[in-house]
Amino acid sequence: MKALIEIKSENIVNVANTLIGILADEFILYVQTRKAFWNVESLHFFYLHELCEDQYTMIGRVVDDVAERIGAMGHYAPTTLREYLQLTHLIERSNQTKDDTVFLRDLLNSHESIITNLGKHIDDVDQKLHDAGTRDFITGIMMTHEKMAWILRSHLDD
Repeated sequence: MKALIEIKSENIVNVANTLIGILADEFILYVQTRKAFWNVESLHFFYLHELCEDQYTMIGRVVDDVAERIGAMGHYAPTTLREYLQLTHLIERSNQTKDDTVFLRDLLNSHESIITNLGKHIDDVDQKLHDAGTRDFITGIMMTHEKMAWILRSHLDD
């Protein structure tokens, strides 16, 4: 069934593809945050464990929201790790450390990379694809990442 949304039909594919790239980034960040949750060791373990749990829960909601918006446009969300790794702009790290500072920096770098990327998508979706709904949707996601990045940044010395 055709989606009845306020986007010109010729733009829907481009908007859906933008969202698919965002979904891949979100899923990879979700996995990175789970990795920190499972592996971090520190004098502040309990707090950092809870912090990571809070963040992967928030990211999990974003993943669901993005996948559902893709579906609302009449497209299918990718669901394999292989697809996500091909579509993401994030770098997958396989460091074998349990150092809390390394985990926090890696997560912060990923959030900041996503924030920058989302900002570019906001401009494209708004100015080129004329989709105010998706522009606002992506802006909300960016604000979520800005808050999570701020929290991570508050735990780092520099």
